Amino acid sequence: MRRKFPILESERVVLRQFVDSDLKNVFKGLSHPDIIKYYGISFDSLDATKEQMKWFADLEKNETGIWWAVCSKDDGRFLGAGGLNDLSKENKKGEIGFWLLPENWGKGFMTESMPLIFNYGFNSIGLHRIEGFVETENENCKKALARLKFNLEGTMRDCEIKNNAFISLDIYAKIVVK
Repeated sequence: MRRKFPILESERVVLRQFVDSDLKNVFKGLSHPDIIKYYGISFDSLDATKEQMKWFADLEKNETGIWWAVCSKDDGRFLGAGGLNDLSKENKKGEIGFWLLPENWGKGFMTESMPLIFNYGFNSIGLHRIEGFVETENENCKKALARLKFNLEGTMRDCEIKNNAFISLDIYAKIVVK
């Protein structure tokens, strides 16, 4: 039996399943230099982006994550994407991820959308912990996580190589309080 994809809503945003017509916007986001500067993946063509779209859209086959298209509640305009990666049923945890098209930055869409995602993770999936791994230099993301009451747990120094240089990651976490 096919599970129904959850639609999440707040005052200004709707988080819905990805559809084929989102392809150009996903490519626009995941090829934009200001977005991919701190993001883990990027694409150089629409064809390459199609694989990401398949992963985003298939709730049945994708047991390691769930992602939503973040859209304006007023006009349906695509704003960005957000979701949970690396879901571990055994450890009851997952990693939050999020990006917005640059024209939507600074308008509060991230801090309005992310609670919908982590409330879904805690209340519907049964997660106990949601983590955020943020490049140490990504000040905007760190500020957003602090506003959302994520706790800084530490820094993994020189833990990954990106663009032929070591980068450090700050670890943030939000733990469900019951």
